[in-house]
Amino acid sequence: MLSFLVVLVLVLGLNTMVWTLVGLGRTVARGLHDRAERDLARRAAVAGPGDALHGPRPVQGAPRGYRVPTTADVAVLIAAHDEELVIERTIRSAVRHLPPEQVLVVSDGSTDRTVEIARAAGAQVYDLQPNRGKAGAIAAAVEYFAVPERFEVMMLLDADTHLSDDYFATGLAQFDTPDVVAVAGRATTITDPRPPTLVGRLLVAYRERVYVAVQYLQKFGQAARTADVVAIVPGFASMYRTRVLRQIDITAEGLAIEDFNMTFEVHAKRLGRVSFRPGAAIAHTQDPDTLRDYAKQVRRWNLGFWQTLRRHRFGLRRFGLATALFVFELVTSSVMMLFLPPVLALAAVAALLDAAGAVGDAPEHVLAVVPVSSVLLGVLLPDYLLTVVVAVVTRRPAYLLLGVLFPLLRVLDSYLCLRALFLAFGSGSSGVWHSPTRRPATAV
Repeated sequence: MLSFLVVLVLVLGLNTMVWTLVGLGRTVARGLHDRAERDLARRAAVAGPGDALHGPRPVQGAPRGYRVPTTADVAVLIAAHDEELVIERTIRSAVRHLPPEQVLVVSDGSTDRTVEIARAAGAQVYDLQPNRGKAGAIAAAVEYFAVPERFEVMMLLDADTHLSDDYFATGLAQFDTPDVVAVAGRATTITDPRPPTLVGRLLVAYRERVYVAVQYLQKFGQAARTADVVAIVPGFASMYRTRVLRQIDITAEGLAIEDFNMTFEVHAKRLGRVSFRPGAAIAHTQDPDTLRDYAKQVRRWNLGFWQTLRRHRFGLRRFGLATALFVFELVTSSVMMLFLPPVLALAAVAALLDAAGAVGDAPEHVLAVVPVSSVLLGVLLPDYLLTVVVAVVTRRPAYLLLGVLFPLLRVLDSYLCLRALFLAFGSGSSGVWHSPTRRPATAV
C-alpha cells in the first residue's frame, strides 16, 4: 500500500493535488457567490425599481470609477510565419468580435502568401523581413503599430487559433480589478478538420487530455487571488494590459519561445496578477498530427521553459517556491516514466522464465523486487482514470480507446523534457521558428 501511494504521488504529483484542491475551493466559493448574486437579483425584482438594490453595482475590489475594458480597447496581434493555409480563417474568427483595423498581423519572414491573404482578409499587416522569431516579431509589431499608445489591451493570437463566441465577453471580464495585468486563455484542440491518420488522432486526443488536466487540475488553482503563481500565459490566445508591455523583456536573448519568459517577467517585476478560469477566454488551436511535428513542438516548449528558468532562477516568494515544487516533480516523474518500459519488460521476461522453470530462483527474486502491481495500480490505472474524466468532460468517447496508448506518449514527453533540460543549460536559441504542418482550415 505504501509503495502504491508513493508511486501515485510521483505520477500525479503533490503539486497537482494541492492546486486541484485549491481549484475546487475556488469552484465552491464561486458557486456560493453566484447564488448570493441570484438571491440579490430576486430580492431586487420583488422590491421594485425604486429600491436601492437596483442600479449598477461596483466591481468588488475595484476602485471607484474603474471600467472593465471592452473590445473597443483591444488589439489582436497575430505573429505568423508561412501560415497561408490557416491565416484567413483565424482573421475571420477575430473580426467576428471587433473591427478589422484592430486585427494586426506581423508576417515574420514568410515566403508564402501569408501577407497577401492577411491583407485581403482586412487585417493591418506588417511584412517583417527577415525571420526574427516569434518574440522578435511581437516586439517589432508592438512598436510598428504603436500598440501601447492606441490600445488598453493586447491579445496575442496564434495564426492557427480560432476564438470561441464568448472569448472576449468572458475574457475581458477577468480584468475586473486594475491589478490583473494578464488573462491566460484556455486552450482546446481543433478536431475539424479531422487528422487524416490514426496516429494523428491519437496525438490530438492526447494533447486535449493534457490541456484539460493542466488547466483544470493545476492552472485554475494557481490563479487564485491569494496564490497568483500561474507559470505561463500561453501565447496562442491570451491578453495583456498594454501598460506593462514596455516593462517586459519580450526579446530576451537565447530563448526558444516567448510566453514562458513574458509570464516570468510579470512575476519577477511584480507587474500585477495573472487571471485564469477554465470556462472563460476559450480558444481552439490546431495541434500537430504527425509524430515529427509533435516531437518538435514539445521539444521547443520544454526548451523554452528550461531556458526561461535558467534566466530567471528561483525566488523565495510564492511563485518561486511553487515553480521549484513543479520542477522537482516534473523531473522525478519524467525519470520514473522513462524507467517504466524497461521495468515492465524485465518483469515480463522474469514471469515467463519463472513459468518455464528456467534459471533457478532468479526470476522469483526479480519479481519480488520489481513492484509490478504498484506500477499498474499507481501509474497505468490513474493515467487511464484521468482519460476517462477527460472523455466525460469533452464528450469524446473515442478517447476511451485511444487512452490505452497515452502512457507511451507520456514516456515520449518525459524523454523530450529531460533532453531539453540538458540542451537548455548547454546553449541558447536564435528564436527563429518554423510552423508545424497545418491542416487546411475549414470555412467560418
